[in-house]
Amino acid sequence: MRALLVVNPAATTTSARTRDVLIHALASDLKLEVATTEYRGHARDLGRQAVQRGEIELVIVLGGDGTVNEVVNGLLHAGPAPDALPRLAVVPGGSTNVFARALGLPNDVVEATGALLDALHSGGGRTVGLGLAAGTPGTEDSEVPPRWFTFCAGLGFDAGVVGRVEQKREGGRRSTHALYVRQVVRQFLGDPYRRHGTITLRRPGEEPVEELALSIVCNTAPWTYLGNRPVYAAPRASFDTALDVLGLTRLTPSAVTRYGTQLLTSSPERGPHGKHAVSLHDLTDFTLESQVPLPFQMDGDHLGLRTSVTFTGVRRALRVIV
Repeated sequence: MRALLVVNPAATTTSARTRDVLIHALASDLKLEVATTEYRGHARDLGRQAVQRGEIELVIVLGGDGTVNEVVNGLLHAGPAPDALPRLAVVPGGSTNVFARALGLPNDVVEATGALLDALHSGGGRTVGLGLAAGTPGTEDSEVPPRWFTFCAGLGFDAGVVGRVEQKREGGRRSTHALYVRQVVRQFLGDPYRRHGTITLRRPGEEPVEELALSIVCNTAPWTYLGNRPVYAAPRASFDTALDVLGLTRLTPSAVTRYGTQLLTSSPERGPHGKHAVSLHDLTDFTLESQVPLPFQMDGDHLGLRTSVTFTGVRRALRVIV
């Protein structure tokens, strides 16, 4: 099998030695090409080129969720066609690795490589659904191009946290869970819209859900991890269904304490709930719009400010090796 290994040399939890061991192990079973990313968006370009060449059967990503997102967007640049595209495999190398772990892969490079080789030998794999987000036609964001996401997106509070973390990382800070917790506190203290939400969720044929202060879109569960602890914002979200949404209409100190505790103690059976929580399951098409520009993120990548984003849940979009 001819395969392309896309390596992010800046991946948080890998070293040159680890990469060499991985390459040696994969090359013993595959006709392997190795490409190292050199700039933001390079992994997307490599994924697109793999499709255009037509001879690559498998694209393996060694990196975090951001690198995986780029490769997926490259593979799907012309839209989903699972039987015609290279398959995707992931070896987790980031700080959190939500997509890989949600697929059931070990959160260790060596163990994940062994699991990948076992899956290749046994023919293991599945087809997963993905989310697609784009600027809403007729709005100031209408020119924003569509982009795929693998596990989550967010408009508002959580995207603001992601943006703050990215700023710290650009300043040389390491991506740690403690860093995220500190930025959650700072975002809370500095968010002018946490008491009176500006976000409206609109679905065809349904009443709008208004005054959301937080909106998280999930393509799978868990939503994220704190160390080894999974966090479930939308426990019923799945790669086999469309998209789930968790919305909160108020982020007062008492509400944040309540829902923060619920997130930290969440499980596959129970996520955040209460009079200020809105949970919606298996949505195929909907729009999130805000009265003011708010931060927007996809798969943990801050994408600037948006006022209106249209989401589509696409079932059976991509084949993955697990």
